[in-house]
Amino acid sequence: MSLDVLLGLQWGDEGKGKIVDVLTPDYDVIARFQGGPNAGHTLEFNGQKHILHLIPSGIFHPDTLNIIGNGVVLDPIIFKKEVLNLLSNGVDVKSKLVISRKTHLILPTHCALDAAQESSKGSSKIGSTLKGIGPAYTDKIARQGIRVGDIHSSDFQERYDRLKGIHEDLLAWSGQETEISAREKEWFEAIDFLKTFKLVDCEYLVDQILAEERTFLAEGAQGSLLDVDFGSYPFVTSSNTVCAGACTGLGVAPSRINKVYGIFKAYCTRVGSGPFPTELEDHTGEQLRKQGHEFGSTTGRPRRCGWLDLVALKYTVMLNGVTELIMTKADVFTDIDTIKIATSYIINGKKSKHFPFDPVQEITPVYTELPGWKVDISSIRTIGDMPPELSSYISYIEKELGVPIRWVSVGPDREAIIKIPSLAHQPK
Repeated sequence: MSLDVLLGLQWGDEGKGKIVDVLTPDYDVIARFQGGPNAGHTLEFNGQKHILHLIPSGIFHPDTLNIIGNGVVLDPIIFKKEVLNLLSNGVDVKSKLVISRKTHLILPTHCALDAAQESSKGSSKIGSTLKGIGPAYTDKIARQGIRVGDIHSSDFQERYDRLKGIHEDLLAWSGQETEISAREKEWFEAIDFLKTFKLVDCEYLVDQILAEERTFLAEGAQGSLLDVDFGSYPFVTSSNTVCAGACTGLGVAPSRINKVYGIFKAYCTRVGSGPFPTELEDHTGEQLRKQGHEFGSTTGRPRRCGWLDLVALKYTVMLNGVTELIMTKADVFTDIDTIKIATSYIINGKKSKHFPFDPVQEITPVYTELPGWKVDISSIRTIGDMPPELSSYISYIEKELGVPIRWVSVGPDREAIIKIPSLAHQPK
């Protein structure tokens, strides 16, 4: 048996949480394979909005097992708050969630280091969420991190004190003063709470699940353009957000991967600093932000908005080996007369269809224009009810990318979605 992977193809916030929730009835197991509480997966159903930061988006389905994989970095305080919120909403978390022993922990001093490092960058800030993600991954690579499985070790306090001391030396060297005693107390209380959950050897559990031919979906966080190796470096996250990250983040061989679902918005957004070739700093950009409710679910920061970028999208489709596409937020374009799509770049006076090594340099997008749809599509549930302009938009993207779009989201609720065949290959 194989597993499927679902991930974002842009700079995050593509709507992965909703799509995982929609697909979960087809899967026995949902697993997060990278990232940390900087993720914010939003789901809406029964008139309620739910935001998940660490827990997989399959948690709301009664028969689905959810796994936090070893590629994730976990803040016990945020984890505890998230679980308690779910419990208060009647979600039986403990019977449906397991955590890899190899998952690394975020310490209070990781958050302090994150803030100090971001402050030191001045105007070159990368827009960190200040959740301690980068410093936690730094310690993991430096082979001095603390893992979830260590909480049951007899010398756990000594390990914590040792790493805390290293962090305090770094903070003193940077000239940053910080007081963590209150958060530290809360952190150790959250560690005790974490001890009540089932910890597993993720790689063996995944192998067992696949051997039993149970259906399995790996859920990515952030977006492919934020990948630490292939994204718009250095304005990226600290983990591998591409499909390959599922292998290292869960302990599964590449040959076991089957479908790769790639999610993208009908337009582009970005939170924080970094290059954004198709950004709209005008009325249209503000219109997209307002109609799309484009504010970060983790940070609350307004998202930068722009036209769809096919150069970047082709790049991430290639990197991930995407087999099926899912387009979200098509309803946001309802009142826009003409829609633009970037199909190439002008870089140093030359036309290019490659995502550049240095995306921070000056890039001029070359656009193709398509007509917008001047009707409300939020209540549409079948392909036959689509306005022809939306069908043409989907068909154009499919032809350019060479991958079929199988789902189109037309609103935030789990029911606001259209399942479609490939429009690009239908007879005209």
